[in-house]
Amino acid sequence: MTLPAAEPAPELATIADLPFHVSGRYPKPLLVGQVRDGHVGGESTKEWFERLRDLSLGLRALGVSPGDRVAIMSESRPEWLLADLALLVYGAVSVPVYPTLSQSQARYILADSAARLAFVSSQEQLDKIQRVRHDLPAIEAVIVFDEIALAAPSVLSLASVVERGHSQLLNQWGVGRSFRDDAREVKPSDLAAIIYTSGTTGEPKGAMLTHGNLASNVIAAQTILRIGDDEVALSFLPLSHAFERMLAYVGLYNGITIVFAESLETVSRDIQIVRPTLMTGVPRVYEKFEARIRQKGDTLPQPRRTLFQWGLKVANARAKAEMSGRRLSGLGKLQAVLAERLIWSKIRDNVGGRLHTMISGSAPLPLAVAEFFHGIGLPITEGYGLTETSPVLTGNPLGAARAGTVGRAIPGIEISIAPDGEILARGPNIMAGYYNKPAETAEALRDGWFHTGDIGTLDADGYLTITDRKKDLLVTSGGKKIAPQPLESMLKRSPLVAEAMVLGDRRKFAAALIVPDFAALDRRLRDLGRPAAPREELVERPDVVALYEEIVEALNQELSQFERIKKVRLLPREFTIDSGELTPTLKIRRKTIEQNWQEEIEAIYGA
Repeated sequence: MTLPAAEPAPELATIADLPFHVSGRYPKPLLVGQVRDGHVGGESTKEWFERLRDLSLGLRALGVSPGDRVAIMSESRPEWLLADLALLVYGAVSVPVYPTLSQSQARYILADSAARLAFVSSQEQLDKIQRVRHDLPAIEAVIVFDEIALAAPSVLSLASVVERGHSQLLNQWGVGRSFRDDAREVKPSDLAAIIYTSGTTGEPKGAMLTHGNLASNVIAAQTILRIGDDEVALSFLPLSHAFERMLAYVGLYNGITIVFAESLETVSRDIQIVRPTLMTGVPRVYEKFEARIRQKGDTLPQPRRTLFQWGLKVANARAKAEMSGRRLSGLGKLQAVLAERLIWSKIRDNVGGRLHTMISGSAPLPLAVAEFFHGIGLPITEGYGLTETSPVLTGNPLGAARAGTVGRAIPGIEISIAPDGEILARGPNIMAGYYNKPAETAEALRDGWFHTGDIGTLDADGYLTITDRKKDLLVTSGGKKIAPQPLESMLKRSPLVAEAMVLGDRRKFAAALIVPDFAALDRRLRDLGRPAAPREELVERPDVVALYEEIVEALNQELSQFERIKKVRLLPREFTIDSGELTPTLKIRRKTIEQNWQEEIEAIYGA
């Protein structure tokens, strides 16, 4: 099924135009800021624009030319955006590098992209590059955001490069005018960024995104958001990811104040300080968010705990009704009014009290999570896209969201479903190709369509539902195909389950690796009057294993015979980015998990 493209939205020609658009339209006292030591600080529009201009001029003084690749290896912070846009206004190409990557992974991206310079956030990130600098002959200098002792002539502080650019502005006539003129020379077809996909298998591929790709997506993506005059966004996802970076561009384009969390560990505190109106996350963030809310409620003294649990039951009933287009009964409405006053409003107060829009991307959001937040008055806007699509392809329209789907194509995008179920897309946001990988480019871009690698369905109204990854389908030794992601999402609905991975490829039956939520497990054992124990002992204890077998058996009742999970193995720790088991966007890497837990997997299958 193929749907016609929606009416094209007005164009923003290049991302090089973005800083000038912002400085001319949004003279805000705080445009970009960050929480530091429990307080919000940052720059006004004027300060931000002037520092961006000076940094761009300083980079030119260092010899950076249009088309040169420059890496940015940093946590999300105002300087990340500053460096990115300072490059793009001059036609240079930014190459984001996740700060969580290992030394060897970072070296691969820097070498493959032939980056000429690199921005880094801290001593830790600088050390990663310096230890492999001998393998990176193209790197001429490294620019550090933090104030640290600079140990080499080719290591520069961000402040010194900004000062160099400002000196040029003061001492050379016409430099300020040329800054704007050079930005006008950037064309929509010019390369803006090479973003390396984190991938769940294989080596990273650098998706080449043009200014036209990114600018078209800024204009089209904002159509699925509610944006008022005084919005404040809390940002904590990595800007290295295309999803968060695009939403930062959309925020700037609409004059939204963007405040970065101090760190991932301080988000729960920072949300109270910033009191955001908008927030973005990936499904795993919202799953953890829900788990924390439930855990906090479970620790309340009686009778408040019972009241809290009643409020969540009412929220669930409300969500199921409203998300399926049904009306609440008279009793349901009365219960919702009471739950709003006694429970839901207090939960929302704990996230600042002003939050009205939460956005989810990067992977399918479990329906149970969507229902939870909708029920308590914090609906999540879910969309879909990939790095290669700049990244947004679809989104649930305001006031017309459809449960279990990722919405409809945004303006200018066409979506089609191939005969084998693969989702195909085309539009102005589709990448130019993979850097240095012509064979992979030819495989992904065929007959004018980008092949996403995801499996899905389109309904008659154009709503897209993601069912699985094409390459993640498990094929049992009996030839049956199992889509693991829906099963994993259903397992993680249980508060006792932190992580789950379904097995079964080339095996006789499906099985599951499960990481318990150990805090929830401890509470359950205490309620049952059973003793606590170290994690390594808990995952082997028959009474604990039996708890998880009950969860799996309940799931099995909803599955076809060949999909049913026959055996379970509990693991003593969560999957992590450092172990290579999770991508930087918290997707599981199946092959790595299978390698790391090979002995446990073989024990399941009796090898």
